[in-house]
Amino acid sequence: MAKLFSPLQIGKISVKNRIVMPPMCLYKVSLDDGKPTKFHTDHYTARALGGVGLIIVEATAVLPEGRITNADLGLWSDEQVLAHKNLVDSLKFYDLKVGIQLAHAGRKSMCVDSTPLSSCEIKFDENYKTPKNMSLDEIDNFKQSFVSSAIKAQKAGYDLIEIHAAHGYLLNQFLSKKLNQRDDKYKDGSLLLKEILTQVKANVSCAVGVRLSATTYQSDDYGLDECVKLCVELEKTGADFLHISSGGVYANPDISLKIAPLYQAEFAKAVKKAVKIPVIAVGLIKTGSEGEALLLGDVCDLVAYGRELLKEPNLAYKMASELNEKSLIENSYQRAF
Repeated sequence: MAKLFSPLQIGKISVKNRIVMPPMCLYKVSLDDGKPTKFHTDHYTARALGGVGLIIVEATAVLPEGRITNADLGLWSDEQVLAHKNLVDSLKFYDLKVGIQLAHAGRKSMCVDSTPLSSCEIKFDENYKTPKNMSLDEIDNFKQSFVSSAIKAQKAGYDLIEIHAAHGYLLNQFLSKKLNQRDDKYKDGSLLLKEILTQVKANVSCAVGVRLSATTYQSDDYGLDECVKLCVELEKTGADFLHISSGGVYANPDISLKIAPLYQAEFAKAVKKAVKIPVIAVGLIKTGSEGEALLLGDVCDLVAYGRELLKEPNLAYKMASELNEKSLIENSYQRAF
């Protein structure tokens, strides 16, 4: 069997194949209530029917002011749990695992009725508000809210929780050498991430991992070497998986970003060499052959297909045909391949 279609253990869960739909914000919440809509259900269910092994639902805020926009998902109240449960139940009908990315946008929040919170008072760019440097009480509230949202996610039926510490959002701001301007214990921003990981792991039984930007593409900030060291610490802290991306920290970084197929795979490979837990690679991976090569080359353990899954809900079946695994295609669709 092609490795892309082989099962894998992530913490206490097993996924049927290595094909991941990564979190991609839809901005489709219509009532400013953080609840999944029919659009979310239809969107994600189409990919579940299409054979994906793991879907990680888009960035979902742990606090109202932690949303990127007012049209984002949230999981800060009991009222939202049922809506998420209905979404999860629709997906699990198709025999896959469902995760959720829990997040706080920090200084990249564009919500209209709140002041962004951050590790500094530097706004992302001129289109964003100036954030407030968080007090210790606000950090404690954030940690408690993260754990509370994780518990709610488990109640809703999610199999996996991804802690969003990438792409310049709040936890990534604490990890940044340049944006973390604190003079207390959280000057080491990894402490906050490790505290959240520890507390989430202590309160849920599902798989828990972390999404990281491996580099900021900024010469006076952290890079891949520091990220790899952090990944080793996160494994020791209890992370069940790591999802490796890059960038998003600065609006105009001073290191040019060359976007091309597989452009972020090298980051996942460096992390995989240093840890034993599963690593997800992402970054313009387009075909089954590319994913299979990454797996066979020990670059990663799972392959995230973002934009390709936006274009093609049945991408997993298309790749099964490409890799001569047609028996894995849904019977009703086999004639198409």
